[in-house]
Amino acid sequence: MSGKWFPLDKDELAGLAEKYPTPFYLYDEKSIRENVRRFIGAFKDFPSFKEYFAVKACPNPYILKILASEGCGADCSSMPELVLAQRAGITGEDVIFSSNETPENEYVYANLMNAILNLDDISHIDFLEKAIGGIPDLVCFRYNPGPLKEGNAIIGKPEEAKYGLTREQIFEAYAEVKKRGATRFGLHTMVASNELDPDYFIETAVMLFELAAELKKKLGINFEFIDLGGGIGIPYKPDQKAVDYSYIAKGIREAYDRIIVPNGLDPLRLCFECGRPITGPYGWLVTKAIHTKHIYRDYIGVDASMADLMRPGMYGAYHEVTVSGKETAPRDHVYDVVGSLCENCDKFAIQRNLPEIEIGDFVIIHDAGAHGRAMGFNYNAKLRAGELLLREDNTIMEIRRKETINDYFATIDFSGLDGFKV
Repeated sequence: MSGKWFPLDKDELAGLAEKYPTPFYLYDEKSIRENVRRFIGAFKDFPSFKEYFAVKACPNPYILKILASEGCGADCSSMPELVLAQRAGITGEDVIFSSNETPENEYVYANLMNAILNLDDISHIDFLEKAIGGIPDLVCFRYNPGPLKEGNAIIGKPEEAKYGLTREQIFEAYAEVKKRGATRFGLHTMVASNELDPDYFIETAVMLFELAAELKKKLGINFEFIDLGGGIGIPYKPDQKAVDYSYIAKGIREAYDRIIVPNGLDPLRLCFECGRPITGPYGWLVTKAIHTKHIYRDYIGVDASMADLMRPGMYGAYHEVTVSGKETAPRDHVYDVVGSLCENCDKFAIQRNLPEIEIGDFVIIHDAGAHGRAMGFNYNAKLRAGELLLREDNTIMEIRRKETINDYFATIDFSGLDGFKV
């Protein structure tokens, strides 16, 4: 029996699928709200705290509006993400723009929104000044500690990552923007992804706190905020343990009192840009078994594909799989659960022990509420799944319809095809 849960029973799911045929994503509003309150509440002892939800994790304005109502801002990395935040009512310094290799027009748009600009490279100082006609009053830089900090499997080693400024560049960059008129400052890093060791985030905070203290001493600048990025993981596998937010907060607070306070940087706002731990466990990809195949292995073919959920095929990432109505049944069959993409990596589970699956069974892919629908694509001309929201009153609403063939062809002008000479 899996330790994972799903909010609908088999009959409720069958009724929902009659109205919204599979595959689809389902998100649980009540659980998302309760979880983000736990997350923000864990940091209540800090002078100020802000969670900038990573829009890339679940870029749906209905989800963003729910999170905004709980006090979250938005971490954006592109023009459409900025627009999504705006449409959800998140503007001004409740938005941090942490793009990299950023086009000029995106800096211009973010600046017009009065978003916090988090610069990814020292060369972006001149680029930004030219784009917007000056340096904004508030400037943040992303720090890459290189070999001074260990990364993890998903994001890689910091010294091999394309993000951020070196330690030497950080001092030069802040001195330069101060000279050009900036008076308010933030400091940012992001050195891990889907990390389950809570001490990793305490160590990251210590690293940034010490750097901020040194920057103040050498350059005479105060910081308004320190942003630890995201990277907090979730227990995708049943035997993994969820990260204890309170443990992280306690450790960071001890470091704050030890480093920030005596160096005259208090009060300082602590920030995170988490996406995965906020919505990840409370979203599911619901699909249906449509084929069985028995060759060298036993396969279950479902009506979703890697185009709907890329992580297993791209990273070899694990997502728990359950079968609606068979949650307590013996897992006495071994299957590869696969989609219809013309790629052999289009597999949601490989050699997984599962209950016997019959054609028509609903297959639930868990922990898909972040980096799920968001990473979908159209290879093989696949049409991406829609998104549904389970409201707190137990009603269900469609918050993104399925793609159609017309959507896929919307960027092609067929009108000149008949006259196209080959």
